[in-house]
Amino acid sequence: MVIDCHAHLSGGGDGKGGISPYDEDVLEAADSLGIDAICASILCERPASVEGFQESNRKLAELVRRFPGKVLGYAFVNPGHQRAAIDEVRRCVEEFGFIGVKLYNEYKCTDPVVWPIVETAIALRVPILEHAGHSHFPIPRQPNISDGGDLAELARRYPEAMLICGHIGGGGDWEWTIKALRSAPGVYLDTSGSVFDDGMIDMAARVLGTDRLLFGCDISWSAGIAKVRAAHLPEEAKRMVLGGNMEKILARRGGKTC
Repeated sequence: MVIDCHAHLSGGGDGKGGISPYDEDVLEAADSLGIDAICASILCERPASVEGFQESNRKLAELVRRFPGKVLGYAFVNPGHQRAAIDEVRRCVEEFGFIGVKLYNEYKCTDPVVWPIVETAIALRVPILEHAGHSHFPIPRQPNISDGGDLAELARRYPEAMLICGHIGGGGDWEWTIKALRSAPGVYLDTSGSVFDDGMIDMAARVLGTDRLLFGCDISWSAGIAKVRAAHLPEEAKRMVLGGNMEKILARRGGKTC
C-alpha cells in the first residue's frame, strides 16, 4: 500500500463523475502515481464555525462512502467550539468511519482548549494531523500556527497520542522542525509540501528514524512522491514511509485501507 497521509478534497459536484473537477483531478493524480489511498480533509473558511466544519465533514463523508478504501477521512474541527468539536469528531469516526482528526491554525496545539480534542482522539485511537510550520518571520494570516516544538510539548503531555506534524516540505525551516522533534517519539512527521530540498528526507530519517516518517503530498503530487523515492534509504524503509507506517497507525483502531 502507498498511502498519502496528507491530502485535501473540495466536495461538491458538477464534474463528469458526479464529483467536483478538483476532486476528479486529485483522484486521477493519485491513480497515475500509484497512490492506493489518500487521507483527506475538507477545510472551510477559518476560523471555522460549527456549521462550517460540520458541512465540510458531511461532504467528505459522501466521498468516503463513494470511494471506500481510496478516500480516508480526517474530521476537521475548530477546538474553540469545544463541545460541538468533540461531538463532531466522535460522529465522524464512529458513524462515518473517518480515520483521524485534522486541526488547522485557529489555536496553537498547546492551548488548553485543544486538549479535550486530543483526549477524544486518544480514546478513539485515531491520529491528529496538525497544520504546522516554523518560520523565522511573522505570518500575519497564521498567528497561531503550531510548529514542531509545540507538537513535542503536546506529546510530552499526552505520550499516548498519535500526532502528525504536517508538511515538513511546506512549513518553513525543515531542519529546525526535525531537530525539535528529536525527543518526541510520539510525533510523526509527514513529508508533504512543495519543497523538495536535497537531503531533507535523508536528514529526517537519520535523526527521527524512518518509522516516524509518513509519506504525504498535500497536493504537490509529483514532488511529493519523488522526494521519497529519491531519498537514500533502503527499499524496505521506503516502503514503510510510503505506506507501512500509516497502515500501522490505522491498525490501532482496526481500520482497513482495502
